[in-house]
Amino acid sequence: MPVVTKNILIINVLMFIASSLFSKGPLNNPMDDYLALHYFTSDYFRPHQIITCMFMHGSIEHIFFNMFAVFMFGRILESIWGPKKFLLYYMIAGVGASLLQLLVMYLRVSHLEANIPAEQLPEMLYQLKTEGLDLIRSQRNYIDETMGALNLLINIPMVGASGAIFGILVAFGIIFPNAELMLIFPPIPIKAKWFVIGYGVLELVLGVADRAGDNVAHFAHLGGLFAGLILILYWRKKGFTTNEHIF
Repeated sequence: MPVVTKNILIINVLMFIASSLFSKGPLNNPMDDYLALHYFTSDYFRPHQIITCMFMHGSIEHIFFNMFAVFMFGRILESIWGPKKFLLYYMIAGVGASLLQLLVMYLRVSHLEANIPAEQLPEMLYQLKTEGLDLIRSQRNYIDETMGALNLLINIPMVGASGAIFGILVAFGIIFPNAELMLIFPPIPIKAKWFVIGYGVLELVLGVADRAGDNVAHFAHLGGLFAGLILILYWRKKGFTTNEHIF
């Protein structure tokens, strides 16, 4: 297994084990407080979380499927690009995911705040800062719909390597557009280019829909996809290729 792919797997697994050991319950984990990506008005927000969040995961299923994708597709890209170029690509896709997610969160928070009378807004924001996270940790939330939505946006952090993995998928789809992938549900073959396009459209639809109870950061996935696509197009323009199969 290529060295960067191997170390990405090792680091993510070690971080997940450590996080599980320190966990005190839902959203009550010192490692998440410091390393997961929080909204930038949160007391827990730190700039380094834009990077560190991609090495944190919330469940065994979450880390398994993400690392399976890294193993399946990342090792192929690394064998073509080499370790330095693959690591750069992986990190930029992950950072792109974090930045787009923060932007979308900001737009949603701003929209919700605009519906609150100006004289009530400071008090509501103070409530969210002082008691909102404790409510979520006790698996409760505000009855008021606007307050509840703001609480989820501000006080629930984002974790996962999915954004970086969407970058990997778009790169694989560009390099091997006609490679056939076998879906699990339904179990049918599909060409890589149609898989990536279809998956991207699905994430956009789900992200715009913003359904209640959907805790998936769809726009983070799209951020990784777009960041990876932009970087590949930049490399193409500059002629930064390491293998004839790339472009």
